[in-house]
Amino acid sequence: MKITVLGTGYVGLSTGVCLAEIGHNVTCIDVNTEKIDQLNKGISPIYEPGLESLLVSNMGEGRLEFTTSHQKGFERAEVIIIAVGTPQTDEGAANLVYLEQAAKDIAQHLKHDAIVVIKSTVPVGTNEYIKTRIKDGLESGVKIEIVSNPEFLRQGSAVQDTLRADRIVIGADNKFAAEKIAEMYRPMKVPVLQTTIRSAELIKYASNAFLATKISFINEMANLCEAVGANVEDVAEGMGRDQRIGSAFLQAGIGYGGSCFPKDTAALVHTARKNGVPFAIVKETIETNQEQQKRLVSKALKRFGDIKGKKFAMLGLAFKPETDDMREAPSIIIVKELVRLGASVSAYDPVAMGNAQKVIGDEIEYASNAFEAIADADALMIVTEWNEFKNLDLQKALDEMKQPIIFDGRNCFREEQLEDIKNIEYYPVGKPPFINSSNK
Repeated sequence: MKITVLGTGYVGLSTGVCLAEIGHNVTCIDVNTEKIDQLNKGISPIYEPGLESLLVSNMGEGRLEFTTSHQKGFERAEVIIIAVGTPQTDEGAANLVYLEQAAKDIAQHLKHDAIVVIKSTVPVGTNEYIKTRIKDGLESGVKIEIVSNPEFLRQGSAVQDTLRADRIVIGADNKFAAEKIAEMYRPMKVPVLQTTIRSAELIKYASNAFLATKISFINEMANLCEAVGANVEDVAEGMGRDQRIGSAFLQAGIGYGGSCFPKDTAALVHTARKNGVPFAIVKETIETNQEQQKRLVSKALKRFGDIKGKKFAMLGLAFKPETDDMREAPSIIIVKELVRLGASVSAYDPVAMGNAQKVIGDEIEYASNAFEAIADADALMIVTEWNEFKNLDLQKALDEMKQPIIFDGRNCFREEQLEDIKNIEYYPVGKPPFINSSNK
């Protein structure tokens, strides 16, 4: 099948590469000349395990190409997938400016019948609106059908999430279009759910809002566990063994971030408000997460009283491991709070340093490795649970610090790992602190 993907961001590039991998001929279009030049050299502009090797191999097989030309990209395309960003506006709504531009480009350059698939996360009614925008600009005689096909990719595992997805959602009002898109995905052998367009649009928001709510719930439980002397990991395991609940997304920490959960929960609340539905549970989820992101700073203030003049080492800047994405990362809030209170910060992340510097700026120091960040620090904050940090030589790290104090926002270490370490103060999330002041 001849497929064109509009947009080479996280979703567009992952989708295009994986569709080429299962045998389709894919052309990806982007207006960013520099990005297209980089892709044509076999270099991925995003960090995603396994993606670049598939990109190179499928380009070599002639199934994948990149261009800035809509005229070239749309030529003979049976399916056009729109995978452009829908960033959040100040009011919390999804900004459709890039989607509207994509509709304009299709209307201007498409010269034959095609199916247009919207993979971007969009509010209810957007597919119908974009279909109208495209049809109004098409040449006479050219016809399109619209399909809502939301993505459910996790950064750090996008390739596996695409090729071995839990489900593929196809929302369409036209039976032929729905069957054509189902056929496109058939080599993946993934269950397909066919719905109406509006139901498909809501499924993505509902899924992300539920998962975000689950995270905020366990973080609230973690705070209660700290107050009463319980262990949130025991509580989460006990909950997770109930098949009605499950163990996924019950890992307590310092809140969610990234490109999806913050934006999608805000957009869902905005849609609900417009339609007269209170949706208080999602509002509370957002507020809980915003407070949880400051949790390590609260712990530091409780421990030190005043942190002015203190040096904090920060391990991890990306919002989660296996990505360089800094969007809505808890590290941003933590850094701002520490600096506001007069502390200094030396930070290290295995892959997100460049993006972090663009977002955070020069308010902090950027170290070239973990031990450089830790040197002479009054305390260490673990913000992203990279394996490199989980396997850190803690005794060596503590020996490099002014004070042997760790605030672990991701619960990377178990108590038995700490028992033989001398002079350590370890403050996890949702569990009692571990303090060993012995000199053995």
